[in-house]
Amino acid sequence: MELTTAKKTHRWTQLSDGYLSKTPVFQFLLVSMIFPLWGAAASLNDILITQFKTVFMLNDAATAFVQSAFYGGYFLIAIPASLIIKKQSYKFAIMTGLIFYILGCALFFPASRVATYSMFLVAIFAIAIGLSFLETSCDTYSSMLGPKKYSTMRLNFSQTLVPLGDIAGILLGKYLIFGSVGNLAEKMSAMHGTERIAYGEQMLQLTLRPYKYILAVLVIMLIVFALSPMPRAKATSEPVEEGMEAQEEKPSLVETIKYLWGNARFKKGVLTQFIYAGLQTTVWSFTIRLALNLNDKISDSAASTFMIYSYIAWFVGKLIANIFMSRFSITGVLTTYSLLGTLSLVITFTVPNMTAVYAAIMTSFFFGPEWPTIYTHTLDAVTEKKYTETAGAIIVMSLIGGAIIPAIQGLVSDFSGSMQLSFIVPAVCYLLITAYFYFEYRFEKKHPEAVAEH
Repeated sequence: MELTTAKKTHRWTQLSDGYLSKTPVFQFLLVSMIFPLWGAAASLNDILITQFKTVFMLNDAATAFVQSAFYGGYFLIAIPASLIIKKQSYKFAIMTGLIFYILGCALFFPASRVATYSMFLVAIFAIAIGLSFLETSCDTYSSMLGPKKYSTMRLNFSQTLVPLGDIAGILLGKYLIFGSVGNLAEKMSAMHGTERIAYGEQMLQLTLRPYKYILAVLVIMLIVFALSPMPRAKATSEPVEEGMEAQEEKPSLVETIKYLWGNARFKKGVLTQFIYAGLQTTVWSFTIRLALNLNDKISDSAASTFMIYSYIAWFVGKLIANIFMSRFSITGVLTTYSLLGTLSLVITFTVPNMTAVYAAIMTSFFFGPEWPTIYTHTLDAVTEKKYTETAGAIIVMSLIGGAIIPAIQGLVSDFSGSMQLSFIVPAVCYLLITAYFYFEYRFEKKHPEAVAEH
């Protein structure tokens, strides 16, 4: 039974389960504006992979270390971030994330001077630490900022802004990193010795350009957050007497892990999020490379345009999914989306022409509602809301799939000698996600009282 004992804070009422009686619009929009910031960082990785492969002469498996550093940071920091949220507040964790994000962007300046692959990975890892704080806090916080029954819709709205950040990131990379270089691999293939090294270092200097703009935005966001009052949105015990402030429930990490480990539906959701994170990352990491392999006449900059199309498709897919999910079963809609996404990837790895690239772009349309829906659906399985912060962190930790599955696809590409064939890896992932939503849909039909359908 939902607890409704509450305390008044500003114009909203804090409920005992952590949700609010109404959504504070300014605060919700402020949190939502954080979402495109990690989208920009993620999409720039897709540009960096193409740049680093040529300059550092890497194979496909080695280029995947960019994503390994990025999502490895998420994995390692999510639990510490949740502990800070539990001890401090969502606001404190968000500000901590912004500070680490700023530090990571700043590290690109010495990295471009040192001009080693490992130094760039350190900068990317530092950014990932910041983003782990941001996602661990913002994903859960967005879902908590208002009535419980609209939590999935709130997170889907916030997540709808992520593609805008991705588009901004890819545009910054397209024009500021690739610029008018043309096909970098083709240009550098004819260079040797000191000439190649000097030109490569010159190209690495271009990686600084987008991070200058991102740094400016991050500093502004940090200042705004520091000055804005934010609701705590954390589960509390019921007050002893009328008018007394409720005490927040803070179970130990051991107690929390024990509860979550015994929650089968939560574990299944975390595994699905792991698979989805890897699926999305593989498709986006290698779409530019796929286009360059299937059409050797296009430039790096022109190939990056396909990623812009992918993010636009992702954005539109989210909008349309939000309409369908407001009218029909959420898990039913996601089963259909996932099945169609699987079919798109089958076309991607089987049709030997540029149709495969457009099929990969279409796959991004079906990515639209996946992450936020799996997230809130998995969080709904945690009926004891005092475990919410750590549960959210563990779901964010599943982003480590974005480090592991792209590496698997890179190995498949290297061993098979076919970038296109390697797209069978995300196709299998999407099939598994389809199965997850199908069985969740069947579970809801049999046990409607056990699921908080929003």
